Amino acid sequence: MSKLFARATLGTPDGTGLELRNRAVLAPMCQYSITKRDGVPHAWQMTHLGARAAGGFGLVYTEATAVTAQGRISDQDTGIWNDEQAAAWAPIVEFIHSQGAAAGIQLAHAGGKASTYAWLPGHTAAGQRGNLRPRDGGWETIGPSATDVLGLAPATAMTQEQIDASVADWASAARLADAAGFDVVQIHAAHGYLIHQFLSPLTNTRTDSYGGGYDNRTRYAREVIAAVREAWPAHKPLAIRLSGDDWVEGGWRIADTTRFAAEVYELGVTAFDLSSAGIGAYHGPSGPGFQVSLAAAVKAAVPGAFVTAVGMITEPAQAEQVLVTGAADGVSIGRAALKNPNWPAIAAAELGEPHENIPFPAQYWRANW
Repeated sequence: MSKLFARATLGTPDGTGLELRNRAVLAPMCQYSITKRDGVPHAWQMTHLGARAAGGFGLVYTEATAVTAQGRISDQDTGIWNDEQAAAWAPIVEFIHSQGAAAGIQLAHAGGKASTYAWLPGHTAAGQRGNLRPRDGGWETIGPSATDVLGLAPATAMTQEQIDASVADWASAARLADAAGFDVVQIHAAHGYLIHQFLSPLTNTRTDSYGGGYDNRTRYAREVIAAVREAWPAHKPLAIRLSGDDWVEGGWRIADTTRFAAEVYELGVTAFDLSSAGIGAYHGPSGPGFQVSLAAAVKAAVPGAFVTAVGMITEPAQAEQVLVTGAADGVSIGRAALKNPNWPAIAAAELGEPHENIPFPAQYWRANW
């Protein structure tokens, strides 16, 4: 049996854990398809996520799903800040489960990177990029500090009251995610969005208890994690996606990430996904598996956690190598899964898995896996 198709367990505070049928994880990928601008998922999410569940992934994550309307990257993002949205997610979760996969939701707040045009070819062709204009429905953004580092209009620095309300929004979203039936919550703390904006000195220039040194810059993240963990059932795992490195001197670096990972593991985070960057111009490495070293560093710092690597992992043999070397416990597949929803089933066949261990739906038996 390959390592990629060995079962895995994500730890939980009550000790039961969540078992995954394999270690292939569908990475969260924005879909920008909510044309009603109400955050309510619909047939596209059912089709997109359902196809990847049927295609064999062990854990299927939603796109970045906003915990409040103000936290959406674009006005076409999904949300989970009200009962209508939670009710719409429920049948999608049910179908994911019916295909043998676990269902995860990535909770997100874009902070100063909110209120932008959806990153779709039509908008790009029309020159609609960056901040969503007020006449097109744009709104005021908030963040830890007013900064132009993100390449967008500076956000309004959050007051203590706004920080407290934001923490409560994350906890409320976790409760709604539980009501919808999700198995895993992943907190989005990467890619230059709100939590990452607090973590990084590049975007956090506050002089109060939420800015300055490491302890203060990580305070908002720790408050969010504690609130979500309290709201999220003890038999369900809590995950986080981190930008392991800003790749800029004076920014958030991998040494900060490993320290932070060890600390939040003690707060009940048991799964980590390691991406990078997202603030300003990209200055990091590139090429196949360019972020695997970040996952390996976190795995060494938190050996008891389930750590996934992400970023240009496209081939089954490449994914298997990441796991057999111990660099990570799982792999998150993004763009390759957009091209091929059956990536896991095909990978299992290529890696020589026995027929009974190839994850495909019975309806597709004639594909001769």
